[in-house]
Amino acid sequence: MAQIKHVKDTVRQHYTAVAQSGHCCNDEAGATTSDCNDNAGHLQELGYTPAALASLPEGAVAVGAGCGNPTALASLKPGETVLDLGSGGGIDALLAAQRVGPQGRVLGVDMTPAMLEKARKNAKAAGVENVEFLQGEIEHLPLEDAGVDVIISNCVINLSLDKDAVFAESHRVLKPGGRLLVSGLVTVGELDAATRQSAEAWAGCIAGALDREVYVEKLRNAGFKHVEVVQQSERLAGYPVVSISVGAVKPPA
Repeated sequence: MAQIKHVKDTVRQHYTAVAQSGHCCNDEAGATTSDCNDNAGHLQELGYTPAALASLPEGAVAVGAGCGNPTALASLKPGETVLDLGSGGGIDALLAAQRVGPQGRVLGVDMTPAMLEKARKNAKAAGVENVEFLQGEIEHLPLEDAGVDVIISNCVINLSLDKDAVFAESHRVLKPGGRLLVSGLVTVGELDAATRQSAEAWAGCIAGALDREVYVEKLRNAGFKHVEVVQQSERLAGYPVVSISVGAVKPPA
């Protein structure tokens, strides 16, 4: 329990600082927006189009982070209800809101109050009304059973010490026949013990990375079917880690 609290506190402090600084790379003292090496460029490398980024408030783009582009891969349809696990500054939730249209709805869940405040300001600046940001932990979602059509998440499940709970909760809140498309980091080799024990590496999404096949199997164990890795990156420099985007379906009743 002490480790869980320490990791959660470190993660919350890290992302509070990101939200309050207004840019994605606050981990260096005195960093400014220009030090982020063009965050929009980084997001484009992940597959976000210039047109998509131009449709968002600068505040959302500046704090946008992740290791994939689940919104683009989830094949969202007008009228669907979408849940974004670990919604951060709201970039994926806002893009999802555009895709599902005014008849649809997007819910973002995040445990960091400062990020929720940032996301709500970004939604207001974008004039988006079909999105709502809720405080909560992704292991204990503040949602009813079988209420959402699609779950997305961008490099946030890595931050959880209990991924079984995350996948079980995801299965619970999805409607029968609902689908999940999440991006995250996984290992393709052994991660050294020092990195595994580093709270800062947890906040950076590295320390919590599972083995690729273990990650996929945990989704199956939670009850998901048609689990498939739809995209995989090259290894991260210095780590036996890759980014994957995984799709899965909750079986119909």
